Amino acid sequence: MGKDKLRKFAEIDTFPNVYQLEEGRELSGKWAAQHFKNSNPVVLELACGKGEYSVGLAKMFPGKNFIGVDLKGNRIWRGARTGMDEGIQNLAFLRIQIEDIVDYFGANEVDEIWITFPDPQPQDSREKKRLTYPGFLNKYKSFLKPGGKINLKTDNDGLYQYTVETVNALKMVCHKNTNQLYKSEFADEVLCIKTHYERIYLKHDKNINYIQFSFE
Repeated sequence: MGKDKLRKFAEIDTFPNVYQLEEGRELSGKWAAQHFKNSNPVVLELACGKGEYSVGLAKMFPGKNFIGVDLKGNRIWRGARTGMDEGIQNLAFLRIQIEDIVDYFGANEVDEIWITFPDPQPQDSREKKRLTYPGFLNKYKSFLKPGGKINLKTDNDGLYQYTVETVNALKMVCHKNTNQLYKSEFADEVLCIKTHYERIYLKHDKNINYIQFSFE
């Protein structure tokens, strides 16, 4: 591990807006009350990377609480550092394996989920690693409020099509769906928040896919 990564790992261990591994479990069912000190809705960004979407959403919606979830601490460092430097009080980060997420959130605790440009896990053998695989969706259902929406934004056409097929197969409710986000009617200020990688994709004229769905 390089010196810069080691420095970032050491720093986030001192950040008050970052919870790492086991220390986040005690907040299950109590994130709003105990960390954010309010009763506002809780929104997750899964596989948040550097947290650009979480930061953007937190600035846009001060009446909601946002938690970016990822395992890579050197990436989380960027979003957490920004949150501290800019005094964004409704923003936190959780460093865990997303496979374990049910241990960190209680029933009906989360209002909405964002999945922005995750690893598409394109190999058939890695289907169960896709964040819209039915096994993951069942985990989300355990803590999403009734009617809570899940948003997927991706440049990967395969992951997008897989998600569309999964939503249909599970008879979930599809609210929005397009394989050309920026040519669609859905491209509002929320969906126009761009991550570092999305800007790269757009420079190469890559289409951006988006789907919003819920269990009911």
